[in-house]
Amino acid sequence: MMFRSPIFVALDTPDIERAKAIAQKVRHHVGGIKLGLEFFAAHGRPGVREMAALGLPIFLDLKLHDIPNTVGSAMQALAGLEPAIVTVHAAGGRAMMEDAKAAASPGTKVVAVTMLTSLDGDDLVSIGVGDDVAGQVQRLTGLAREAGLDGVVCSGAEVAAARKIWPHGFFVVPGVRPADGMVGDQKRVVTPRQALDRGASVLVIGRPITRAEDPDIAARAIEATL
Repeated sequence: MMFRSPIFVALDTPDIERAKAIAQKVRHHVGGIKLGLEFFAAHGRPGVREMAALGLPIFLDLKLHDIPNTVGSAMQALAGLEPAIVTVHAAGGRAMMEDAKAAASPGTKVVAVTMLTSLDGDDLVSIGVGDDVAGQVQRLTGLAREAGLDGVVCSGAEVAAARKIWPHGFFVVPGVRPADGMVGDQKRVVTPRQALDRGASVLVIGRPITRAEDPDIAARAIEATL
């Protein structure tokens, strides 16, 4: 699956009219749109279909994480929407990831979130994980590969090492900020160019585009650095 641009704009808002307005403005300079929990909780499947009607690939960032049967059933329910990408949590384990992939639409890339980019090493310690960030991401990348998924979500700080483990994997990198952008609540960030150079397949970019005075100009400026 090839996208016209590696940039997926994160429309993390429950306001569907705002989401559609931003998508329309940036549609010629992005590869697709990412819809997360905020959007899905507000609008569900009908909202996803409404956004899909704009003609851009849809990345459903739902981070499914439950027992294997539940995640498989949820993925089956989403299959009719034919999303380009759907996320699950790698921490759900191999069986859960296998069921997720088996139930997904054939054209959907199922990718596993290794570690949220809002977390760092101190956070791992606080939840009882003894490994460091790099080790945890590499372990979960290997597990996702063994489970037959298409790829993983990891920060730009870990994507190069993850690609060494999985040379032909599909790598989604969030927490991407332009050189002059604000970091916000992200702890492990890189620039779009750095992320691509390190092996990213898709870049998830939200606020630098969606909160810009002119989202179209912001998207074009980021695309130009690539």
